Amino acid sequence: MADKRDYYEVLGVARDADADAIKRAYRKLAMKYHPDRNPGNKEAEEKFKEASEAYEVLSDSQKRATYDRYGHAGMAGAFGGGGFNFDRDFTHGADLNDILNQFFGGGFGGFGGGSRRRADPTAPRRGEDTEQGVRLSFEDAIFGMTTKVRVHAAVACPDCDGSGAEKGSARTTCKHCNGAGTVRSQGFFGFVQEQTCPVCGGHGTVVDKPCRKCRGDGFVASDEEVEVRIPAGIADGMSVRVAGKGNAGPNNGPRGDLYLRVSVKDSDLFERDGQDLILRCSVSPALLALGGELPVETPNGTATLKIKAGTPNGTVQRLRGQGVRGIGRYPTGDLHVVLVAETPQALDKEQVKLTEQLRKSERDRNFPERTRQQKVAKAFAARRDKK
Repeated sequence: MADKRDYYEVLGVARDADADAIKRAYRKLAMKYHPDRNPGNKEAEEKFKEASEAYEVLSDSQKRATYDRYGHAGMAGAFGGGGFNFDRDFTHGADLNDILNQFFGGGFGGFGGGSRRRADPTAPRRGEDTEQGVRLSFEDAIFGMTTKVRVHAAVACPDCDGSGAEKGSARTTCKHCNGAGTVRSQGFFGFVQEQTCPVCGGHGTVVDKPCRKCRGDGFVASDEEVEVRIPAGIADGMSVRVAGKGNAGPNNGPRGDLYLRVSVKDSDLFERDGQDLILRCSVSPALLALGGELPVETPNGTATLKIKAGTPNGTVQRLRGQGVRGIGRYPTGDLHVVLVAETPQALDKEQVKLTEQLRKSERDRNFPERTRQQKVAKAFAARRDKK
């Protein structure tokens, strides 16, 4: 992913750009580099795909949040195992007419000169991807797990096998559009407007006797339990792709994919920063003063910290490789242990006596920071009293 340009740089927008600015920037690039306007120009085609990938991420609030936090590596799970695939992942369509329709409304079928062969509306098409949320405990996220998820999707109607026609009946070619699924009309400035056929809804076929179960739609709601493997090290906001568990495609096309958007509960022990962990560890003032060993918990077991005599309160010690396991291109993180002195409570008589003896034996050299502050305070007081 090191050779990929920053998505904001690709679109030429600031990192705090709003949705409208991102859309305008993409529209400009799409119109400039679309293959219909640059036939045979591989460089333009690559620029168009690069801009489309950037827009697909930055126009989606969930994907944008993941990208802002983790960069290109965070998108490894967002597009599936093979990374971004223009024809599969760019939900806004690959045809220039689709892009014009999206941004301006209505059809612009005559724009681009018809260099693309029109898709057969009756051919099987891949179904839409779906998204669901899954809530994980902190421990399940860093250690990984296998869980069962209730998946809600649209699947082919079992009574009509997805045709939408009652048994004994069949779909017939739409006479209004002659099976094209679209109709054309002359628009402003000589443009030929192309719109979805109002009779068949773009299917190219109509049903004389709709299936009673799906009412001619061809799909019914499904609720199935699916076993999903959550990889160790996954973070809040990332997604897990479950292949073939999205919505069924039109005309008995294959199902899309399911993306499980992960949210992770906070831990009562650790704070997480990317793949690093932060542990605020309460220690005795005596341990910081005298030094010694301190056992701490890590994702890989109990580790022992060596505390030097005279260690200041708030000191951070790092245990390399003891953070969250690496995922994708992210390396395994570190564990940062913050040593926080805790004032002893509920002292018994013997402890009070010993503490009193210690306090009486204290010297300025034992507290260099306190001594420094006292000198600064004395100088401040002298200046104040002169006014």
